[in-house]
Amino acid sequence: MIRLYFVDDQPLVLEGLRSLLRSESDIELVGQTRNGHSCLSFLLDHSTDVILMDSILPDISGSDLCATIKARYPGIMVLGLSSFKERKYVSSMMDSGASGYLLKNADKEELLQAIHLVHAGKTYLSSGAAQAIQPAEQPANGQRNPHLTKREKEILLLIAEGYTNPEIAEKLFISATTVDSHRKNLLAKLNARNSAMLVKCAIDNQLLV
Repeated sequence: MIRLYFVDDQPLVLEGLRSLLRSESDIELVGQTRNGHSCLSFLLDHSTDVILMDSILPDISGSDLCATIKARYPGIMVLGLSSFKERKYVSSMMDSGASGYLLKNADKEELLQAIHLVHAGKTYLSSGAAQAIQPAEQPANGQRNPHLTKREKEILLLIAEGYTNPEIAEKLFISATTVDSHRKNLLAKLNARNSAMLVKCAIDNQLLV
């Protein structure tokens, strides 16, 4: 059973999500709110598996809320939900530890797929969101290389060398949760489904040199 919590400031969106998902036998709707601070208050006394969260909220940005939740409750998966597919919104959520980014024009099938994937610890990006975080630059070989931060490059190299998350965390003096968050961002940026594909994409795009 997947426990699911909604955060969105639009009542119609919340009602639509409830209507779409209330009949799903493997999803339990544990609550909802229209702002970030209420979400944090809820989590003090309750738990959930996945939070479906708008990227723009009236009291706190979705990315800030996501970062706070991941720092306090690393086991909770965050799935961004937004009408905006611009790079700054997508990247901000993913860099804050979100496991995925879903556009509000998604149908029920895509919504369910995204929820189940992030609950399983995988990454999901709507096609529009995936395109948004690809760089505008076009390298000479015709391929589009994603922009990686210095830390992401360090972690990518260690993944390619076969190190596990705890081993990478020890080498870089960061938490395993932080490594996992960076790994998920790398999977999203390189459109890879697993570590093996991630390394292949990195090699193909000459990101390990």
